[in-house]
Amino acid sequence: MHDIILFLAGLVVGGMNAIAGGGMLIGFPILLAVGIPALVANATTYIIVLPGGISATYGYRKYLRRVPRQYLLLLIPTVIGAAIGSTVLRHTSSSTFENYVPGLVFVAVVLFAAQPVLYSQLHRNVHGSKQLKSTRKALLITGLVVIPLSAYGGFFGAGFGFIMLAFLGFTRLHDHIHRMNALKNIMTICIASTSLACLYGSHLIDWRHGLVMGTGCLLGGYYGSILTQKIPSHAIRIMVIIIGLGTATYLGLRHY
Repeated sequence: MHDIILFLAGLVVGGMNAIAGGGMLIGFPILLAVGIPALVANATTYIIVLPGGISATYGYRKYLRRVPRQYLLLLIPTVIGAAIGSTVLRHTSSSTFENYVPGLVFVAVVLFAAQPVLYSQLHRNVHGSKQLKSTRKALLITGLVVIPLSAYGGFFGAGFGFIMLAFLGFTRLHDHIHRMNALKNIMTICIASTSLACLYGSHLIDWRHGLVMGTGCLLGGYYGSILTQKIPSHAIRIMVIIIGLGTATYLGLRHY
């Protein structure tokens, strides 16, 4: 029964991540609900989102081919940040991580809720600032931001995708959401694979449950990328915010 729930949850996670991100705000509490400890559930996140990132990238392949090659340089700070975050995670005790979890979930939910406002502000700044019209300066600013953002993703994966979409508004990709999504999915692959490499052998990853949900995420990622323009995001956003706040509150009350 748990496997069916995890697979179906993986479909939702993959679809949401392909569209805008935030899928693990659904997946993470489900992992906790089936009895997986918080630290293990968090580390298992990366084996779940990796297949979905790959299939979503394939779904966005025609847009990925249109992304200027210089933007692939952003993958370098992405890998660096993810390695930092996942290395810190590997050396974090279970009790310490459980102290952080309610706050991490809450921060992720706040970022998710604020993403439309944040994106519009960044988008306006891009058009209003002559300084950011230089591709090199835009890439430099974005690259510097990507390092701590990817470190957060390497330590706690929920919330990376949608906030990355906002920060990609600093680049000249800002006028095409599908190109931004294609690049965001490549960054997700880099964070997940780098984190898995850093966490491999740490016994923090629940491979069986992670692969079951990851299989669902693989399918959800592909079909989410195909159907992205047909799915209303407003209802999904409200549902994720409610579940996320409920999860953060529950974890806080349970722990403290």
